[in-house]
Amino acid sequence: MKHCPVSLEAFACTSAYWIFLSELIIHSATCITPPTEPDTPRVVNGVEARPNSWPWQISLQYGRNGDCRHTCGGALIATSWVMTAAHCIDLNLNYRVVVGKYDLAEAEPSAKAYFPARKGIIVHKHYNPVLLWPNIVTLSDQVQLACVPAPRTILSNHYPCYITGWGRLTSESPVPRPLQQALMPVVNHETCTQSDWWGVSIRSSMVCAGGDRVGDSGGPLNCKNSAGVWELHGIAGFVSGNGCNYIKKPSVFARVSD
Repeated sequence: MKHCPVSLEAFACTSAYWIFLSELIIHSATCITPPTEPDTPRVVNGVEARPNSWPWQISLQYGRNGDCRHTCGGALIATSWVMTAAHCIDLNLNYRVVVGKYDLAEAEPSAKAYFPARKGIIVHKHYNPVLLWPNIVTLSDQVQLACVPAPRTILSNHYPCYITGWGRLTSESPVPRPLQQALMPVVNHETCTQSDWWGVSIRSSMVCAGGDRVGDSGGPLNCKNSAGVWELHGIAGFVSGNGCNYIKKPSVFARVSD
C-alpha cells in the first residue's frame, strides 16, 4: 500500500452510525492558529476552502488493487492521534492517513502519508452501533492540532460552526477535488429531539448542526470560541436517509466535549 497514488471514490449522503475505536487520551500539546485564516462567509452552502486554513483536516484512505482511495475525513486532535468515524474503519483493510491534503487528485508537496499500525486502531470498550462516539487512530508525531473544547461544553442554538471535507456538495453532485467547507449552525438539543425532528434518535453525546452537508463521515465540526480559537466540537456521523439538507433533519455529529 505504500506510495500508492490517490484516486477519487464516489460518496453518497447516507444515514450511518459510528463509534469510538479507542479511549481518548489527550497528551499535553498546544493547538495552533491556522497558517491561513479560514474564509467564513455567513452562507449555508458548500464552498472551496482556502488552502492551509484547516490544517488539522486529514484524508483517511484505504488500499485496493494497488490504489489508495479516499473514504473519510478526520482531524488531528493530539500528538499521534487522529479522530474520525468508526464506520469508516474495516479492520480487514489497510489504511493510510494523509496530512496536509487539499486537492485529492493532485500530488502536493504539503501532503504526507502515515501508515497506522493495525494495533493502533482499537475498538472502544463501550462500542455500541446505535450510539455515536468519536474514533481514534494512532500516528507518528504531528503539530498541526485541532483544539479540543473543555469537557461538557454545550454550544448555543444557531452557534456558527463549519464542517470540512471532500463529501458531495449535494446528494446528486459529483465528488469535489479541493477541500470543501460549509456553515453549519448548531441546532440545540431541545429542538433536535422534538418528535418531528430527530426525536429519540438524538442522545446527549450528539450535536446537531445545519442541514447542508459537504463533509465526509469522520470530518470535523469546527467552531470558533470566544477567544477566537477554532475548536473541534463534533465528528460527522449521519444525515437523513432522505438526503442531504432535508427539512428538520440536520446533520448529526458525535460531541467531542462529551
